[in-house]
Amino acid sequence: MRGNCLCGGVEFEVDPPLRDVIACHCSQCRKTSGQYWAATSVAHDRFRLISDATLAWFESSPSARRGFCRCCGASLFWQPVGEARISFAPGALEEPTGLTVAEHIFTEDAGDYYAPEGPPLPKTEAPDRLTASCLCGSCAFTLPRPAGGVGACHCGQCRKLSGHYSASFDVPEALVEWQSRSSLAEFVTPGGGQRGFCTSCGSSLYFRDAEGGFSVEAGAVDGPTGASLDSHIFVADKGDYYRITDGLPQFQGWD
Repeated sequence: MRGNCLCGGVEFEVDPPLRDVIACHCSQCRKTSGQYWAATSVAHDRFRLISDATLAWFESSPSARRGFCRCCGASLFWQPVGEARISFAPGALEEPTGLTVAEHIFTEDAGDYYAPEGPPLPKTEAPDRLTASCLCGSCAFTLPRPAGGVGACHCGQCRKLSGHYSASFDVPEALVEWQSRSSLAEFVTPGGGQRGFCTSCGSSLYFRDAEGGFSVEAGAVDGPTGASLDSHIFVADKGDYYRITDGLPQFQGWD
């Protein structure tokens, strides 16, 4: 099976069988992916890097490092220290996985705008102005509390970049105030949009569409968002390894 990032700078091959998928809701996974991360795993002797031209690694903790594409920002790998296995995003695979989500972990760290399983929780209290940042802290900004809900996108681009699927909310870009952005980069998507991410840690931060609409990745927010997940779009492109079971409206393409 072959996988890659969105821009194609990183390509890899894996030989089945693969471990079923584990969905992780820890704060690090939510920061880097912009939502929550999901990963399957394989032993090193069944994993091959075909191209690592744009691969970068971030030492996210003493026990693991995270691999991402420094060109498009795709969240790809999680490598435990001292173990002969590597975890990788099923969203990066080019073909159906035949897998299923077997477990949700660190659910106590899930965002306030969704529930790991089942319908979203009621809206929580949040300040009028939120803070957001990447995992390493090189990029940080403030923004208004969401005026609407959080939307989940299952399109191929979002799945490639997040490793699972994305969740974001709209905000006027003029109201975003940056405290630091020394490692900020933007990747221009095939559709003309621009995705902002940190080149030091790979964290996904925002998306600016071709018409100028701006949305922030919900996982980038430090603390509660004060919003709730309200819909799923591009479900026709969702991964084969998970089901959408929260009862929210689903749309095959744009809502």
